[in-house]
Formats: sequence, C-alpha cells, structure tokens
Amino acid sequence: MPSATDQKKLATKILAKIHTSSSRISQEEYADLADWVHELDYHYHTLDNPLVSDKEYDDFFHGLKQIESENPSWILSNSPTHRVGGAVLPVFTKGTHRLPMLSLANSYDPEDLIDFDQRIQNFLKTTSKFEYFCEPKFDGLSMEIIYENGVFTKALTRGDGVTGEDVTINVKTIKSIPLRLNSKKPPALLEVRGEVLILKEDFKSLNQFQEKEGLPTFANPRNAAAGSIRQLDSKISASRPLKFYGYNLGQYQGIEFSSQSDVYETFKELGIPTYSQATRVCSDIQEVVKFYKDLEETKSKLPFDIDGLVVKINSRALQDELGLVAKSPRWATAAKFKPDTAETVVEEIFCQVGRTGAITPVALMTPVKVGGVTVTYATLHNQEEIDRKDIRVGDTVVIQRAGDVIPEIIRSMPEKRSASSTPYRLPVHCPACKSLLHQHPDEAVVRCLNSECPAILKESLKHFASRRAMNIEKMGDRWIETFVDSGLVKSFADFYGLKKADLLNLDRQGDKSADNILKSIEHSKKTTLARFIYALGIRYIGETTAKHLADHFLTIERFVGATEDELMKVPEIGEKVAQSTLGWLGNPSHRNQVKDLISAGIMVAQAKVNTSGPLSGKSFLITGTLPIPRDQAQAQIQESGGKLLSGVSSKLNFLVAGEDPGSKLEKANNLGVTVVGWSDVLKMIENP
Repeated sequence: MPSATDQKKLATKILAKIHTSSSRISQEEYADLADWVHELDYHYHTLDNPLVSDKEYDDFFHGLKQIESENPSWILSNSPTHRVGGAVLPVFTKGTHRLPMLSLANSYDPEDLIDFDQRIQNFLKTTSKFEYFCEPKFDGLSMEIIYENGVFTKALTRGDGVTGEDVTINVKTIKSIPLRLNSKKPPALLEVRGEVLILKEDFKSLNQFQEKEGLPTFANPRNAAAGSIRQLDSKISASRPLKFYGYNLGQYQGIEFSSQSDVYETFKELGIPTYSQATRVCSDIQEVVKFYKDLEETKSKLPFDIDGLVVKINSRALQDELGLVAKSPRWATAAKFKPDTAETVVEEIFCQVGRTGAITPVALMTPVKVGGVTVTYATLHNQEEIDRKDIRVGDTVVIQRAGDVIPEIIRSMPEKRSASSTPYRLPVHCPACKSLLHQHPDEAVVRCLNSECPAILKESLKHFASRRAMNIEKMGDRWIETFVDSGLVKSFADFYGLKKADLLNLDRQGDKSADNILKSIEHSKKTTLARFIYALGIRYIGETTAKHLADHFLTIERFVGATEDELMKVPEIGEKVAQSTLGWLGNPSHRNQVKDLISAGIMVAQAKVNTSGPLSGKSFLITGTLPIPRDQAQAQIQESGGKLLSGVSSKLNFLVAGEDPGSKLEKANNLGVTVVGWSDVLKMIENP
C-alpha cells in the first residue's frame, strides 16, 4: 500500500481533475480517492491522529460525492459517503445470527465471582488457577457487525439472541466503524460483537440540542443510543454522536484467536474500535475481585456509562472446552455494581403541581455526588411515602441513583436528627393558586382542582404542544412558561392567535426563532382525532385510549356529544375513564376550548378504522423495547387492522414482548395470553 504522503498527492491530483471540466475521472481514480478518504476516517476516528485539516477532509469528501453523483454505477458498497445517511426504510428486516448472541449470568456481589471460579474448577476437575480477561460492562445497545472478505456487509441487533434486526444502513453512519478492515489479507468472515453507545459529554450536548430545538430530551445515554439506531431515516442516525466498541466474536473464518486479550489486540490492528484502557488480564480470581472493586470506585471517570464488570476465561481453547450452560456461556459472567449511594441533608421540601393537579413533594438537598453525578433534588412521591420513610426537613438521608439515573431517597437517619424536628405534612392549599387541596379516599395523591391554576395551565399547555399530542415542534417548555407568565397564552386556542410582534416583544427572542415557532404552530393545525383527544389532557386518557375513542366516535363533534352509554361501548373504557371523560366534557369552559380550537383553524381529520387487514379481529399490547420505535409499531398494527389494548387482560390476544418486558409479561403468562415477538407480528402481517 502506498504511503500516506503518496496517497495524499494522488488524491490531490484527482481533486484537481474533478474541478477541470475538460478532464475525465476514471473508475480507478474514483477507487483511489475512496481509499484515501477511508484512510483519513481511520486515522481521525480510530487512531485519533488526523492526517489533514478539517477543510482538506471536506474537500476530498465532497469530491468523492461529486464523482458518485455523476457516476452512480461506480458507487462502492463501502463508500465513505454512506456515513451521512439518507436512506429511509419502511421497516427493519430480520437477520439470523450464525452463532446465538447469548446473555450473561449477573450478580451484584463480588463473592459470586469466587463461586464462578469454583464452578469452572469443578467442571474441569482441577484446582488450577485460571487467567481471566476483564472488561467493563457497557450500558449501551448490543450489536453484531459482519465483515466478509474485509468489507462491512451487515449489522444486526442482539434481538432475542437468535434473530436480530438488520440495522446495517444506520450502523454504517457511525464514523468510528471501519467500512473495510485495515488488512491486506482480511479474513473471509469476521463477526464482531460489541456495543453502540453515546459518551457522557456527547449525551449532554445532544440533550442541549434537543432542548434548544424544542424536541424531547433523552432520559439516559443508553435510550438515546438505542433510539438513534432504530430510526427508519438513516439521516437521523447519522446526526447522532454514536460510538461503537468491539469486545467479542461471532463466527469467523480465515483468522485465529488464541485468547480473549488477543481478540482486543487483533481488533485494534484491523481498525475496529475497542476500549482497552479499562480492561485487564488477571492471573487469578482474587485479582479479578480486586479489579472489580477498583473499577467500581473509578467508573465515574470513564467517558461512558457502565453498570458492571464482564469476566471471561482468557484462553479461547478453554472457552471451547467449557461450552454453554442453559443460554449462557459457562466461561463468562457479569458482576454488576451496586447502585451508588451517598449521605446528604434535606434542606427543604417543596411541592410541584402537575397537569392533572397532582401535588408532588420534592426534596431539595445539599448537593452531593453520587456515581460521579451531582444530585440536588429527589421526588418524595406523596404523603404516604414521606410517612413510611419518615423524611423531614433537616434530616440526614441516604440517596441512591436508581438504575444509575433517577435519584431516590432510600431512608432517613433519625439518629442524626435534631431534637426539635417535626414530621412533614403536605400543605392544605395549592402552592401555585392557594386553592384548597383535595384527596380522593381511594388515592394517595393530593390534588388541586382549580382548572384556572397557573401551574396546571402550564403543564396542560406543555402536554398539548408535545410531540405525541399536537406536535408543535419548536414550542419548548421554556417558551410555554414565558407565554403564560407574560399573559400571552391562557388557553390552548391562544397558541393559534400568537403574532410575530407578540414574540419579538419577549426577552431574548430573535426574528428567526419567532418565525420557527409560528411555522410550527401553523403546521400543527392539521391533526388526527386521536392526537386531538389525547392533547386535551383528559385524565386517564392516554394515547391508546384516545385511539379507541377516535375509532369509535370518528369525528370531534360526536366525541364532544358522547354519553355514558356510548362511552362504555368503547374497548377498554371502564366506568372510571367514562366518568372522567364526561366530567371534562361537561365543563362549559372545556367545551368552549374545543370550539375555540376549531374556530382557530384546527383541522381534525375524521378517523378511519381499518377492519379488513391481516390483523383484523386480533388485539395487541406492546411491552419492552422493540427494534423500531413503539409508535411506529403501533401504527403498523393498526394499519393492518389490529386493535391496541392498554392493559393485560383475558381479552388480549397477543402480548408483543421486546427487550426488558417488565411485569406485563408475567401477568400475560399467568392469564394464558399468547406472547410473541415483533418478528412474529410481521409474519402475521405478511402471511395472514
């Protein structure tokens, strides 16, 4: 292979020819330029050693794109231009793993590692010590990337371990993944298994961007990574700061590996990114336990989230000898870290008012770091929870980040409490409007029932404008707060009466931002009946229930005039939901809001119910994480004639279970409900 200097000279000459109208580029020159851009990508994203400036890179990259636009038949399957995305898929197809992607046994006690070592000794009938390879347990999305003759050909999610989703077109946009291996004699087949994730700093930047654009923020890096890979529009995937780290093997041909540490070294040589800085080869299990404890203390310093340590027998020959037990390899285990805890002091307890008037007490605490993150607030849920844990202002408390994300007060420490301390009681008046609060005898939650409460108004407006409701894209929470505080918006319909002059009079509001908000408001005027009903924020009516109501009543006029008898005919509508709906519709101010919205130009499309598709007569409920976004899966079921239910009952035909299905799966099994995967649903649609 020519040197980088020679490659650059050749690429520069090709670039000059591109800009000379009388010159003709050959297919060989196109391949040479593609080789050079591959080399630049490898040095920049894998070696962190850029060979050219950003400006020079852009020139070479755009030159390559120009050649491809003029000669589409030349485009290589592994062209670097595939990094930008652009293809839009109707749905992800399935792919089968040549070797199952197995899960690992988990524990939260380092002593279990000693038991793991003992089990291996017993199986092999030896008392010898074993060399172990230890690596961080990434908290991302598991992925298998397949190379054939050195060229990246396919990427599959883990799925159920046997069958995954083909997400090749999206994974190709991850710039750190080589589209071809860095080898003159690549293996005939190499299946690389690893993790797609987002670094902590990149996650902060991504959420700042989402918030700035008025888009929903992500709960944690793992959700952001998984959601980015499962986009049907690959441009969205390309815009996200995704990383990939390889750590294991599937099938391979034409290459050998003597140990797990050799896998890492070989990956590095081939240009596959790994994170070897947090790995260690340990001579025995005692050294593994020490590394586990060291990593637990230092994990917050890593650039990404981890939730434990993966321990593998280092010898590949021993791995083969040990084989599998049930659905896990006998030669590997995962030791998870216990949730991080810390002590701090409750300085104040204040109450927030939600969209339905629910009063939620929140503890303001002396800032303390938990797992590398500074925690200041924690929800106390309700009075019952406060009494159970006996949490008071001034208390020293133990907090933990549940799932390494949500702060939670585990318990108070009464032994450190002041003698003058008194139990905390929720206020009797709303903190926002001073109305008397009410508590239903069947609920633990205390509520403000004043429909004109400014706090309820703000939260209701945020819900109305949200993505799954009216989808006013550029209308972030900050702007809604400002609109209410300034008196510009007092009802849903007021959004549609906003003028540019109103917006420009607000602090820090520019001309372009004002235009974007007004365009989003105008765009939201066309909506569906299901979205419109959901946007109204009627208590107990979620997206699925709103869809059932829309399918039954078909028009907004019929819904507004609903009677109790008619409501009870709607699937899954019980007395509680019917009474809540009738109470909302019976309020003259609410009915006037609906009229005002229609007068403001809201066009609610009449619902269309598909009862003749391949899923006609069948009911479904989704739980867990599917290979595609849930709203897309629900839409596909409904478009095929299926009905969506919101809870597990004997009336449910199929529970569609994805990753981490939760308690619904157990309930479905107890009731004898058929449990299927998303691939099974697709088969029903394709082969009714």
